[in-house]
Amino acid sequence: MYQNLLRHRVGLYEKALPNEFSWKDKLKTTKELGFDFLEISVDESDERRSRLDWNDEDIYALRRLCEQYEVPLQSMCLSAHRKFPFGSADQKVREQAVIHMEKAIALAYKLGIRTIQLAGYDVYYEPADKTTHLRFIEGMKHSAQLAERAGVMLAVEIMDTDYLNSLSKFEVLNREINSPFFTAYPDVGNISGWNYDIVAELKLSKPHITQIHLKDTYRVTSDYNGQFRDLVIGEGEVDFKAIFTTLKETECVVPLVIEMWAQDEHWKENIKKAQVRLNEVCHQTGVTPLFSV
Repeated sequence: MYQNLLRHRVGLYEKALPNEFSWKDKLKTTKELGFDFLEISVDESDERRSRLDWNDEDIYALRRLCEQYEVPLQSMCLSAHRKFPFGSADQKVREQAVIHMEKAIALAYKLGIRTIQLAGYDVYYEPADKTTHLRFIEGMKHSAQLAERAGVMLAVEIMDTDYLNSLSKFEVLNREINSPFFTAYPDVGNISGWNYDIVAELKLSKPHITQIHLKDTYRVTSDYNGQFRDLVIGEGEVDFKAIFTTLKETECVVPLVIEMWAQDEHWKENIKKAQVRLNEVCHQTGVTPLFSV
């Protein structure tokens, strides 16, 4: 009776589609491929950071387009803070980090975006130490207050670098922030790639997980740095069967997002391969299939 309610809503990462696509093309293709929503990217490039300065006319035109194609922008991948991190030693950079956060929350509020994924870096292009960590915590506390005020969820990504590469580390950070609007956005590929027990990690943080990135990776070893992107789901080492079994056992039905990149003309074929493989995992684990393919 309730089976359909337990199906995960599944989104597509914007960068899985060709960058030259218009918003109409992106939304139409996302719908045609059977996804429920699109995750917009606001990365460190000038092009995508400029989205934070869209005027209301542009914002609401895009929202109407989403309504027309029945594909909401449910989440935002906000990785612009890699260039403007909260932990930076440069006060001007930290001020820009706050401005980016304020603008991102305002944009999310107007577009109807529920979750903003934050990059789990204290710093990226400069040396890290205890001071950068403390600045990052201070920035996250302020960001959480901004999010509380707007009613927009912040979810910090479990990353591809050592600083925040596990949900265990998130739980320590979460105690410092102490806000219901500061949650976790695990990337199962990153957690697996750093050789953490993905099952134990997901069970540990289940109450704090807002959304999940599905991505394949190769693991870090003593003589290999791993591969954390540009793999088609099913071609790496991530144990998706164990992941979906855990989601079922913990009754976790948060939205999932396929994180892939449109590197060549095979982008659509690669997405469809990923969909078929994930559906196969669903059948193996007794999870409601994600796609009608």
